[in-house]
Amino acid sequence: MTQAVDIALRPRAEVLGQALPALLAAADHLAGSVILGDHGRRRAGMGDEFWQFRPAHAGDTARMIDWRRSARGDATFVREREWQAAQSVMLWVDPSRSMQFSGDKSRASKADRAQLLALALGILLLRGGERVGLAGQDVPARSGRAQTERLARGILAAGAEDYGKPDTTGLVAHGRMVILSDFLGDLAGVEDAIARASDRGVRGALVQVLDPAEEEFPFDGRTIFESMGGSLRHETLRAGDLRARYLARLAERKERLATLARASGWHLTAHHTGQSAQSALLWLYRAVEAPF
Repeated sequence: MTQAVDIALRPRAEVLGQALPALLAAADHLAGSVILGDHGRRRAGMGDEFWQFRPAHAGDTARMIDWRRSARGDATFVREREWQAAQSVMLWVDPSRSMQFSGDKSRASKADRAQLLALALGILLLRGGERVGLAGQDVPARSGRAQTERLARGILAAGAEDYGKPDTTGLVAHGRMVILSDFLGDLAGVEDAIARASDRGVRGALVQVLDPAEEEFPFDGRTIFESMGGSLRHETLRAGDLRARYLARLAERKERLATLARASGWHLTAHHTGQSAQSALLWLYRAVEAPF
């Protein structure tokens, strides 16, 4: 039995081994291409790193005053230090078959883009001293450069379901969570996940990753629609007649996600694979670092 399992897993392990270096290189390049300016975590508090001088206020003790800086003029200054409390950020990347879709062979699949964004975000956060992990997998939030490869291996894991359901296992109380998915499955699973996260004081960001074909519905004439897993199939001779209804349903789904995000205090954005990955990554980083 063990030998049979090993034989079955070997091709998948080989594919993972080939994809891992490419994803690591692409994510590192993407992370390096984003100019962040001042780090989002820079704020006054307990820590060892110098942040800035500010004029002394009533209530500041003599120990807080930087006498060397104050000696340069008539004003009295306090040396502020940067707040160093690292936060924990858990990522969940939809591993379902639906994410494998691409409307054009020259365009990355939704899964490729979501994995790239998640790992690039993880790299940026780790460089900033944060702890990053993967929800629903045995990759707890940790800091340090070695965590990057652990994230990459977990992010590349593929699921067997047609549509994904966010997993909140492993969330750290009062931390952050990022969910990347096409959100084309049952939204009840998304609502449950955010409710569980909110119960633990976790806030975060939702990224709906779609292919341009899913945004525009450019189909006409005889068309066979089939889910990536093959469980759903519909054939029509007049696909163009479905466009208005499809776009209306998609708009309703997006509005439901927006309502959920607003009610829960989460950030939400829609991103499609024809857009720049850089702009999406910068939005994600700022969303995670922003106060909720």
